[in-house]
Amino acid sequence: MKIVILGAGQVGSTLAENLAREANDITVVDASRAALNALQERLDIRTVLGHASHPDTLRRAGVNDADMIIAVTDSDETNMLACRISQTLFHTPTKIARVRAAEYLNEEDRLFLPDALSVDMRISPEQLVTEAILRLIEYPGALQVVDFADGKVQLVGVRAYYGGPLVGNELKELPSHLPAGVDARVAAIYRRGKPIIPEGSTIIEADDEVFFVGAKVHIPKIMAELRKADRPVKRVMLAGGGNIGMRLARALEKKLQVKIIERNGERARYLSEQLNHVVVLAGDAANEALLEEENIEDTDVFCAVTNDDEANILSAMLAKRLGARRVLSLINRLAYVDLVEGGAIDIAVSPQQATVSALLAHVRRGDVAKVHSLRRGAAEAIEAVAHGDRHNSKVVGRRLDEVKLPPGTTIGAIVRGDEVIIAHRDVVIEAEDHVILFIVDKRRTKDVEKLFQVGLTFI
Repeated sequence: MKIVILGAGQVGSTLAENLAREANDITVVDASRAALNALQERLDIRTVLGHASHPDTLRRAGVNDADMIIAVTDSDETNMLACRISQTLFHTPTKIARVRAAEYLNEEDRLFLPDALSVDMRISPEQLVTEAILRLIEYPGALQVVDFADGKVQLVGVRAYYGGPLVGNELKELPSHLPAGVDARVAAIYRRGKPIIPEGSTIIEADDEVFFVGAKVHIPKIMAELRKADRPVKRVMLAGGGNIGMRLARALEKKLQVKIIERNGERARYLSEQLNHVVVLAGDAANEALLEEENIEDTDVFCAVTNDDEANILSAMLAKRLGARRVLSLINRLAYVDLVEGGAIDIAVSPQQATVSALLAHVRRGDVAKVHSLRRGAAEAIEAVAHGDRHNSKVVGRRLDEVKLPPGTTIGAIVRGDEVIIAHRDVVIEAEDHVILFIVDKRRTKDVEKLFQVGLTFI
C-alpha cells in the first residue's frame, strides 16, 4: 500500500516506523529537514521537504497515486486542508487527519463528511488517551484494557500475584475457578518479557503478565480470579489541566472525587470555572509539600498528563513514594516507557501507540474491524470479520482446531451478532463472525490477514 504521512513529529515518526515494517511504500512530508534526516537514518522510506498542505508538496510526495494520506502535523488546520486538497486535486481514496481542538470535534457530525472537509477518518490522540486511562481507572489492577466488537468484548492484561487462585495451576483449570455462566480465555502470557503461547497444560507463575479475553459484562468477575481484589477507585488526582486533564476530569467528576494540579495560574482559573465538581489547585505537581497537604497517601489513582514527559515521570514517581496507591504517567517518548513502567510507575500510557492502534485497521488487508497495538508495538490484537463459505474461505465452516493459525497466534473469542462466544476447539466459525485474535509476533499479521481473505476456491 502506498501511504503518504504528513508530519514527522512523534506521531508521524511512530506511524512511519510501524507501517514501514509491514512492507508498505511510505513517504513522509515535513518542513524540518533535520526531522526527515533522522527518520531516513532509521527507516527505508522516502521523504519530501515542504509544507504539508501545499499542492506542489503533495504532488512531489506522490499523493496523486497514493492509496492513503495520514495528516498528523501539529496544526489541525494544515491537516484538514491537506485532506481537502488531496480530494479535490488528486482524488486520494482514503484521507485521515489528526484533529485535537475541541471546537472542531464538537461539530464533527457536520464537518467531517465527504462533501465538507473530505476527511474520511479523524483521530484525536487526546481523546484516545483519555478513553484508555478511563478504562484503566474502571478496572483497578489492569495493565491494559482494549475494546472489541463495539465494546461487547474486552482484552485485559493483568499481573498474576503470589497466592492467587491461578498461580501454580494449569490453564485448563480456569473454568473451575470462574462463577457459573462466566467464561474466559487466556490469549497470551508474558514471563519476564518473553511470550508464552497458552495451552491447557501451561502453568501460570507469579508475576506473569496475563492477557485474557471475555465478555465485557464478565470482566470484573474474571479479574477477581486472576488477581487479588483491588478496592474500587474513589479518589483521583490529575497532574496537568490541559486537554487530556480536562477531558478526564469531566468524565470522572460526577462519579469520583477529583483534584487537578495545574502549574499555569490562568489555566487553573479557567478550569475552576469550567469544572463544577473538581478541586483545582494552582501549583507544581512535583512539589512534595503540596502533595502531602492534599493527602496524596489517600489517593487511589494519580495520573500525570502534562505535555512534559520528564515532569510526568518525576511527579508520578514522587506521588508513588508518598503513598498514592496507583500511578499512571503519560509518556510520549517510547524510549522512556520501558525504563519506567513496572517500577515506581505502574503504567506508562503512550499517545503514539494509541494513535497507531486507531489507524492500523485502515491499512490492513482483508476485513479488519479493529486493531490494538500491544507490548509497545511488538504484539497486536485484531478483530477480523469472516466472509465467504467453506469453499472460498480458510476459516468459515471450520472448527477452531481445524484453522491453521500462524505460529504465535491465538483466537480468544468470536462475536456473532450480540452473542459473545469464548474460543474453544469445537467452536465453528460462521460467515460474518467477528473473530478476536492475539498475535504475539507482529510480523505474522500479514499471514493472519491472508487467512481471512476470501479466494476463488480453497478446496
